[in-house]
Amino acid sequence: MAAAPKLLRSIDHSLLRFNLEAHARYLINGGGERAQLAYIDLAKAGLDDAELTEADLSGARLQAASLRKAKLEGAVLAGADLRDADLEGAMLAGADLRGACLRGANLTGADLTGCDLRQGPQALLDSKAGSRVLRHAKRPGELDDAVLAGAILRGVMMDGASATAADFRRADLTNASLPGAKLQDADFDGADLSNANLKGADLKGASMCGAVVAGANLAEANTAGVDLSLLLLTAPDAFFEGQSLSDLIAAHETWCESGGVRGTAAILAGANLRALGSLAGRRLTALKAPGANLYGLNLQGVSMQGCDLTGADLRASDLRLADLRGAILAGARLDGSDVRGGRLGPLALAEGRLMVCDLTGASLRRADLRHADLRGARLARADLTRAQLAGAWVDDPETGG
Repeated sequence: MAAAPKLLRSIDHSLLRFNLEAHARYLINGGGERAQLAYIDLAKAGLDDAELTEADLSGARLQAASLRKAKLEGAVLAGADLRDADLEGAMLAGADLRGACLRGANLTGADLTGCDLRQGPQALLDSKAGSRVLRHAKRPGELDDAVLAGAILRGVMMDGASATAADFRRADLTNASLPGAKLQDADFDGADLSNANLKGADLKGASMCGAVVAGANLAEANTAGVDLSLLLLTAPDAFFEGQSLSDLIAAHETWCESGGVRGTAAILAGANLRALGSLAGRRLTALKAPGANLYGLNLQGVSMQGCDLTGADLRASDLRLADLRGAILAGARLDGSDVRGGRLGPLALAEGRLMVCDLTGASLRRADLRHADLRGARLARADLTRAQLAGAWVDDPETGG
């Protein structure tokens, strides 16, 4: 039974905008005020790219709301109604989603690392009825029919949750907690379930072609109708357009080291490089990988001068001491990345020409840039909210030096 309308409060557009602006100031310097949007009716609201990190949205009605690429890290969404909401590419790491209803929601490519998605009814206060339990049209704590293709669900807590017929294709569920979860007819094709806890989970009729289950606990799980021969006990070699990524990277290194005489320059537009695990110390000068996925990758000490990483996902990556001089990182996402001591200045080319490091419109929220060299970098519209810049070398806006 749906919650009575009187338990939810409406909010006009001007007041919502005021709350969001105050919340942005709260995150930047402690001024303003944390957004308090608990039990607010935001159904069908347009909140694409909204800054709602650590906001209180518990019990809020967000049914069919558009939250594409919204920033919701650490937000409280317990008991929220997110049915049919569009959360594609949203950042929900560490969010509290206990008892939230996500039936039919689109979470394609969203980051839900460490989220709490366990069942749990949301209590709320009613002046006449006292403490009541918020109820959605369907019971809380469910992801039935939700689309989570390519979502990052590392360490997510889904104990006993319901996600029947959900789309988990190519999702990262490493170390996820799913004991007793209801996962009938879900699609896990190509998903990584390494070290996941699926004890007692109901996987009846699930599709798990190419799913990695190395170290996963499947004790007492119901796998009726699941072709267990299609499961992978170890992660497969990563491929891009039919070729081994490892071989492509090796050929590119040879091309770099031989000055283009041997090997082949790699073009990896949109490639998922995460399966490589580490590219630390590799020589990848002039690599072309716009839109590539390098989330969480170890890139410590990598040489990527003049590379094209336009729009690439480098969130939570280790870029300590990386050489990114002259790199094109326009629109790239480096939120939470560690770039300590990184070189992001200009690259000297022949005849005294310089190739600047382009970070136009890049997101560097909470990035660690201590002692990084950013002199000469193009930072127009870059988001440096809560980034650490102690000891970093940056241009003086007055002198240009």
